[in-house]
Amino acid sequence: MTIPMQFSPEVATALANGTPVVALESTIITHGMPYPQNVETARKVETVVRDGGATPATIAVLSGVLHIGLTDSELETLAQAKDVAKLSRADIAACLATGGTGATTVAATMIAADQAGIRVFATGGIGGVHRGAETTFDISADLHELAQTPVTVVAAGPKAILDVPKTLEVLETLGVPVITFKQNDIPAFWSRSSDLPSPLRMDNAADIAKAQIMRGELGLPGGQLVANPIPVADEIPQDTLAPIIQQALDEAEAQKIAAKSVTPFLLQRIFELTDGASLTANIALVMNNAVLATEIAVEFTRNAA
Repeated sequence: MTIPMQFSPEVATALANGTPVVALESTIITHGMPYPQNVETARKVETVVRDGGATPATIAVLSGVLHIGLTDSELETLAQAKDVAKLSRADIAACLATGGTGATTVAATMIAADQAGIRVFATGGIGGVHRGAETTFDISADLHELAQTPVTVVAAGPKAILDVPKTLEVLETLGVPVITFKQNDIPAFWSRSSDLPSPLRMDNAADIAKAQIMRGELGLPGGQLVANPIPVADEIPQDTLAPIIQQALDEAEAQKIAAKSVTPFLLQRIFELTDGASLTANIALVMNNAVLATEIAVEFTRNAA
């Protein structure tokens, strides 16, 4: 049995020519933003990657086929689709085997990117240790994926709805490099700072690419997390967000929302409680991450030449 995998013409050409490619997830389209902002943002992110000299590869499973890169019509169809599965390591194979349609999380996107030979992936924020995980054991598969799949992930840090200190502790335990771009403290998604010191800091894309290449030379498994702070003009200060996040968390607990439903619920409630400001910030940080991921992809290609 072979993997039912299909490359868009644009991505197939780029990979054949050895030019830079940046992977992009699809849960941000199906579970992270409402229509039509989701498809508009997806197209803008792809344009950012192209403008930076790389090819975007938005990844999703459509009717049992793993798509590495979506055509414009496929992107539009996915953006309007209902009841799309949210795929992670545990269920991507089942979705493919049964002919399903699903959007890829960070973990599933990393798996697909690695299968396709793509080394860099731009997203919004990673999943991690949820608040209260000491009783719920709710920890995202993204963390273990970073420890075993050799893809560099550019994000605006762990999502602010998470227990960020515990998330960083698990990443350290798993041996995942956490590199903050151009600052000494970890960003917290919508906010530039979590007030937590970053394990590593790098100030240019070349060093980030070389660090991943060196991990391979040392025989170390896994990728690396690049924490890229949201631009100053677009951030929502941590003091403003903290009570809003707590209200959303309290509502989720009261409604007994759990597992994969937690993050979409929280993001929607925070969107409502911030009068849409969280979505504006989310779009800005995704664009910003795509810029840096493209620079890193270009450096990977330069070092491979």
